Amino acid sequence: MKASFLTLSARKDAFIALPLAVLLSCLVGCGASPSSASAPPSSLAAGLVAPSPSPVAESPVPSPPASSVPPSSAASKGNQCPLPQSGFDCDFQRRFAAAQSYVAKRPGTVGIVVRDRQTGAVWRNEHAGDLTWTASTIKLAMTVDPLLRDRSDTITLSIEDRSLIRAMLHSSDDNAADTLWFKYAGADHLSFNNAFAGYGLTSLAPQRGFSNFFPYWGFQKCTPDDLDRLMTYVLTRLPADLRDYIVGELRSVATNQQWGVWGAGPAAKPGNKDGWSEEQGGWVMNTVGFVGPGERYTLVAMNNLRGKGGFNEGKATVTEVSRLIFSGRF
Repeated sequence: MKASFLTLSARKDAFIALPLAVLLSCLVGCGASPSSASAPPSSLAAGLVAPSPSPVAESPVPSPPASSVPPSSAASKGNQCPLPQSGFDCDFQRRFAAAQSYVAKRPGTVGIVVRDRQTGAVWRNEHAGDLTWTASTIKLAMTVDPLLRDRSDTITLSIEDRSLIRAMLHSSDDNAADTLWFKYAGADHLSFNNAFAGYGLTSLAPQRGFSNFFPYWGFQKCTPDDLDRLMTYVLTRLPADLRDYIVGELRSVATNQQWGVWGAGPAAKPGNKDGWSEEQGGWVMNTVGFVGPGERYTLVAMNNLRGKGGFNEGKATVTEVSRLIFSGRF
C-alpha cells in the first residue's frame, strides 16, 4: 500500500495517506495481502545467492491436445471458429470468446494478450493498449536490468543484491524493490527507466506528483502489450542461464502470487509475476507469465477495476481468464 513518499525511506505498504491534493486514495498491495497493515517480513535468508542454472536447449514443443471446454455462444450458433484472425486453432478461439464474454460482465476493464511462441500467433482484446498502473509487474523489468548490467560489468551485484532480486520475484517484496531502485536508479532516478524500453516497455509512462522523487518504480503505467513484449524478451533474448533463473523463480512464487496466470492449473506448469494495488482511480490487478511445455504460451491480463471492485474481484477475474483460456489444454 502506498506511503506518503515525503522521504526516500517511505514504503508503499505503510498505509500512510498521501496528501489529498495529490491522491484521493492510493494503496499499493504489491508485497502484502490487502487485509494486512504492513508488508510481511521477507522470507529470504541473509546471504542467499541466486542460482545460475546451466543453459538448456529447448526441445520442439508438440501441439497441445483438444479441450473439453464448451464452445462460446457464437460457436454454438454454428460459428465453430469465432476469431479466425487470431491465428489460433478453433478450440483456443472459442476459449478467447468465452474469456471475452466473462470479462464483459466483470468490474472495470481487462486488457488481455495471449501469445503462442511456437507459431507466432497473438490474440489481444480491445483493451490490450490501455495504459494501466503497472503495480508490481514492473519488478520483472527491475530484475532483468540489474542482471544484464552485472553481466556486462556495468555494476557488480552483491550477494545481498541477489537476495533482494529474488525477494522481488518470489513474494513481490516492496522493501527489496525500494532498496534496489535507490541503489541502481542513479542520482537522477533514470537509469532503470532509460533501459526499460529496450526490454519491451515502450509505452511505459512514469507518473508525476505522487512522490518527491521522479521517476519511481511504484508510480508508473504501461499497457498489456508492453508486458507481453517484456515477457517475450525474458523468454527469447536473455542469456540462457538468466532466462532459466527467472523462469524457475516465476514457477515457484510465494502463495501471495499464486493467482492470475496460475489459474491455468498445475498441469500447465505456470509461472507469473503479479501486481496489485489501489491507485488513483481504484484497484488494479495484473498478471503476466507463461504456461505450457517450453513456456510455449504467454498471457497478460491487466484488470483496471475503475473503482467498481477491489482486490478479491480483480484477483478472481484475472485468474478465471487464465483458467478459461488454458485449463485442460495440457
